[in-house]
Amino acid sequence: MSTTVPRRIVIFDTTLRDGEQSPGCSMNLEEKLEVAQALVDLGVDVIEAGFPIASPGDFESVRRIAQTVRGATICGLARCNDKDIDRAAEALREAPNARIHVFLATSAIHREFKLRMTKEEIVARAVAGVKRARGYCDNIEFSPEDAARTEIDFLCEVVEAAIAAGATTVNIPDTVGYATPAQYGAVIKALRNRVPNIDRAVISVHCHNDLGLAVANSLAAVENGAGQIECTINGLGERAGNCSLEEVVMALRTRQDYYHGTTRINTPRLVPTSRLVSSITGMVVQRNKAIVGRNAFAHEAGIHQDGMLKERSTYEIMRPEDVGFTQTDLVLGKHSGRAALADRAMALGYHLTAEQLDAVFAEFKKLADKKKEIYDGDIAALIEQRNADAFDEWQFVSYRVAAASGETPSATLILSRGTEQRSVTVSQGDGPLDALFHAIEQITGVTAVVRDFRVQSATRGKDAQGDSLVELEYNRQLYRGRGTSTDTIEAAARAYLNAVNRIAAGAGQPMHERPDQV
Repeated sequence: MSTTVPRRIVIFDTTLRDGEQSPGCSMNLEEKLEVAQALVDLGVDVIEAGFPIASPGDFESVRRIAQTVRGATICGLARCNDKDIDRAAEALREAPNARIHVFLATSAIHREFKLRMTKEEIVARAVAGVKRARGYCDNIEFSPEDAARTEIDFLCEVVEAAIAAGATTVNIPDTVGYATPAQYGAVIKALRNRVPNIDRAVISVHCHNDLGLAVANSLAAVENGAGQIECTINGLGERAGNCSLEEVVMALRTRQDYYHGTTRINTPRLVPTSRLVSSITGMVVQRNKAIVGRNAFAHEAGIHQDGMLKERSTYEIMRPEDVGFTQTDLVLGKHSGRAALADRAMALGYHLTAEQLDAVFAEFKKLADKKKEIYDGDIAALIEQRNADAFDEWQFVSYRVAAASGETPSATLILSRGTEQRSVTVSQGDGPLDALFHAIEQITGVTAVVRDFRVQSATRGKDAQGDSLVELEYNRQLYRGRGTSTDTIEAAARAYLNAVNRIAAGAGQPMHERPDQV
């Protein structure tokens, strides 16, 4: 009896590049380093760390990740021009395992309206780009942007030329999420059958989710011979997002009998990594999201519960613990020590220095005096609040508000900056939060427009911490802030102040798209 040996499918994570291009999802340098380390812990093969030519901040984040993160190939994106490629190579210079990812649009609509280039010019530009990148390192990926809408004859021609020039991975992007599984699978099959040197490169796929088909298209590509999937944590990305890493990985694992593919992803790290990225970006994971949503393993219907009690496999095709859910997240109390906190933080996906642990532990003790029960969500909120505050120019000290129906609210706020403290009292706005926001603007001198504002419970119970998210627009850039406290008004004020501090530091995201994208 013969058995099929599963193929190793390379997992290429682009959370730090394409994922960060989601509006409001920009991360600062320390946050990117934290996510990069979490991706290594997860077992990702390739981390696309950014687009170095896009901004000095992108360059620095790729450079620092290349310097410090070990355990995965570090990749930088570049268009097929000398400046982009040289900039990417410089950012990746200290990475032990580096990859340069060059791209150039190939579809008729892009050739005519964006590039205004002929087919011959595009092939020549692609070859030149791959050769220049190959002069810096041996691991080169080439992407014909909008490949899913490119004529198959021309796509085969470009891919063959890129491989001949030195590309070791050829990525076939569905840039606008237009493809369907049968069509996309046929494209991959055609490349395998018609490109004579295709065996010299790995076929990769990069699918956007505009029609909700990113995971299905990626799996269809694997079924037809693709060896690498490009994806993001929680499906983050431009517009409707990218192929969701957790979904495609668990599909390959659960249906290995069908796809005959395996990955090196440490699947119990999926939920912690999802929570970390959600916490840092402020993009809340919907409760019913596959694999990592809070309802992913909930069974409420009576017939389902009865079946589960009799035999788990009747309604459950995966075990919650296989993706990182635990039976209970009640872990610590007021008598828990520093070592227990450090251990739980690590299990949740956080890497704390001794100094960070001391600071978080001090806040943990304060919280334990207010709450009898400390949950995983509380610990994550404490760590994220500490991370949010660590590099802030202005620090929250205290507040007092007076408000009643039909009356103008009054707010007194004290903030500190270094050794200096400033206090202001304002009587304006349509509620206590509005008054506090005006007070923050008066002290800091920063006035912005609120584009999004949310407060939710970090855990459960009447004493749960409030977790507030604020998104501000300032000079046509978006800035995100986060604040947590058992006092929801304080949580909102901290979130607004955190966003204002990001404005002061210039750590925002332009509302327009990047120079180009795959």
